[in-house]
Amino acid sequence: MRHTGRSTVSTVLGEKVAAFVPHPLPPSRPALDPAAYVDLNRDAEAALARLNGVTGLVPSVQWLLYGAVRREALLTSQIEGTQATLTDLFDTEAEIVVSNPNDVEEVVNYLNAYRHVRDNLHRENGLPISVRLIREAHRLLLSGMRGASKQPGEIRKSQNWVGGTRPGNALFVPPPPENVPGLLSGLEHFIHDPSTLPPLVRVGLVHVQFETIHPFLDGNGRIGRLLIAALLEQWELLKEPLLYVSGYLKKHQQEYYRRLAAVRAEGDWEGWSRFFLQGVKESAQEAEQSVIDIATLVTGDRARLLNSGNAAPATYRLFERLPSMPRLSVEHAATALGVSFPTANAAIKTLMGLGILVESTGRKKNRSFGYRAYIDRLSR
Repeated sequence: MRHTGRSTVSTVLGEKVAAFVPHPLPPSRPALDPAAYVDLNRDAEAALARLNGVTGLVPSVQWLLYGAVRREALLTSQIEGTQATLTDLFDTEAEIVVSNPNDVEEVVNYLNAYRHVRDNLHRENGLPISVRLIREAHRLLLSGMRGASKQPGEIRKSQNWVGGTRPGNALFVPPPPENVPGLLSGLEHFIHDPSTLPPLVRVGLVHVQFETIHPFLDGNGRIGRLLIAALLEQWELLKEPLLYVSGYLKKHQQEYYRRLAAVRAEGDWEGWSRFFLQGVKESAQEAEQSVIDIATLVTGDRARLLNSGNAAPATYRLFERLPSMPRLSVEHAATALGVSFPTANAAIKTLMGLGILVESTGRKKNRSFGYRAYIDRLSR
C-alpha cells in the first residue's frame, strides 16, 4: 500500500486528534500506475477536443459561456448544500426579486471569484495560478454576510476538520495550520514544474491535494473545483470553460468523497484518477450535447422569428440577447437594448406570440418573462 501522507497529533478544542499531512505531489513509492489512466486519459482528451469543435455551431461563443459558467457555479454550490436554481440566478441578474437571496449570493460569489481567476490568466500582466490568486478568489467567494466570519482570503491559522460534530469524531482532520503554507507552496510548484504526467491527470491530482490541505476555514470544496476549471483552460485542454465537472461530482457525490478518502487512507491515487478521468469524459460528452441542443433551439427559434415577417428591429436585437439574458422584465429589456419601455414591451409581446418568451407571474404589472425552452435545456 502506498503511503500518501503522515499523521501528526493536533490538539483541537481540548481533544488530541490525528491530523493528516500529505506528501508532496506527484504520487511516489510507487509512482502512479499508467495502466490506471492511459486509456481513460485518451478518451477524455478526445471528448474535450470534440467539445472544443462544436463551439462553431453558434454565432457567439459568449452564449455558450453564459450558460456553462453559471451551470458550473450552481452545481459546485449545490454540492455544498446551496438550494438556488438556475432560474433564481437568472432572475437575480435581471433584478427580479427571488425568495432565497442568500443562496443566490453564494452562487454569484463563485461567479465573481471565477471571473477574477480567468481575468488574471488572460491578462498579459495577470497573476498565474498561485497561492496569491487562490487567496484573492477565496476572498471574493466568501464576501457578504455568510462568509464574513470565515476569514475571507486568509489561510487558516487554526485547526479545522471535515464531518462530525467535533474533531474527535470527524471524518477527516486536515494538516495543522503551521504545515499549510509549506504544503500550498509545494502544490504551487507542482502546478508550474514540468511533468511527464498528462495534464488531465495532473488536474485531478491537484484537486485532491488542495482538498486534503483544506487551507481555508470555509469554501475549500468550491475553490478546489474552481481550480479544475482554471487548470483545464490554463493547460489548453479547453479553449473556453464549457465543461461543468461539478455536475458529475454532484451526481456521484458519495463516490467522490469516498475516492478522496481512499487516497488519504489507502494511497489509492489510481482509483481517484480513473474516477476523475471518467468524470471529465462524461461531462465533456454532456456539454457537447448541450451545445448541440442549444444551437438547434436557437437556430429554430430564429428561423421562426425571421419567417414571421412583421418583427421590429428591437425584437431581433432582443432575441439575440436572450441566450445571455434568459430572464427579463420590460424595464430590464429596455435598459439592455437602450430603447423606450413601449418599444421593449412590443418586442417582448412579439416573442411571446411566437412562443419564444413565456410570462411567468400571471400579473398585469411587474411581469417577468423567460426563454423557458433554453432554461429547461440548461437545467437538465
